[in-house]
Amino acid sequence: MRLGLLSTAADSYSTRRLAEAARSLGHEPYILDTLRIELEVGARIGLRYRGLPCPEFDALLPRIGPSISRYGLAAVRHFEAAGVPCINGSEAIASSRDKLRALQKLCAAGLPVPETAFVREREQLRPTIERLGGPPVILKLLEGTQGVGVILAESLAAAEATVEALHQARQAVLVQRFIHHSRGRDIRAFVIGGRLFAAMRREAKADEFRSNIHRGAAARPLELDPRQRQLAERAAQVLGLGVAGVDLLEGPDGPLINEVNSSPGLEGIETASGRDVAAAVVRELESLRPAPTPLTRAT
Repeated sequence: MRLGLLSTAADSYSTRRLAEAARSLGHEPYILDTLRIELEVGARIGLRYRGLPCPEFDALLPRIGPSISRYGLAAVRHFEAAGVPCINGSEAIASSRDKLRALQKLCAAGLPVPETAFVREREQLRPTIERLGGPPVILKLLEGTQGVGVILAESLAAAEATVEALHQARQAVLVQRFIHHSRGRDIRAFVIGGRLFAAMRREAKADEFRSNIHRGAAARPLELDPRQRQLAERAAQVLGLGVAGVDLLEGPDGPLINEVNSSPGLEGIETASGRDVAAAVVRELESLRPAPTPLTRAT
């Protein structure tokens, strides 16, 4: 199979491992810098890469970071329109990337999520925080990964000042109840093809409340209990993701789905679990049946 890997970081651990796994399983991986893909419409759907006709792919694995969400999603839609199966489709990526939209979908499906509010007016902030149990609260930008745009506000004054500054910067902010039971730690469940493949517990370093590996958190393998496994698998299903990193918090009344990542990193989970996650992702790509209409190349 010819497999397309969309990534702006060809040298990153995740992209390199996916390409290595594809080659070891007998496939031809093509790493495309998402921002160098040219999208054309007119008499037909056309795709070019660095000015040349784009190769035809049997399946596509998009790794779209938040900094290029708009262009990246447009590129994925173009491949979809051309009949290329995507392990994570454009709508699924868009839903998971927007934190509020993801929580809305998960909540509507009856899945437990942290209590969260979205407010625009400053006078709404204090009563909202009080309804969430008072400070501290978590403030989140609508988009962001690796802990970027996640702030712990220890007081009402700090929350008001932070939200005001973010609003002035034209940033939308979510206000979320702080789950004391999970301070500085969470669970990352890696779901592939609707089934849990591996999981790890992440614990932040002493001076950090965010448990992201990129922020120095330590990770160790974890066997999920049936409820945690069910929530992780169901979250990926609700958002329509063939590959997902599902982050769970341990609340006083049971696990909560905190976030779902459509481009989860592989280094932390492979190191912690000792499992070949990249190969499992490629095998899931193998299961995608190519559409009968091949990609129309731009001429």
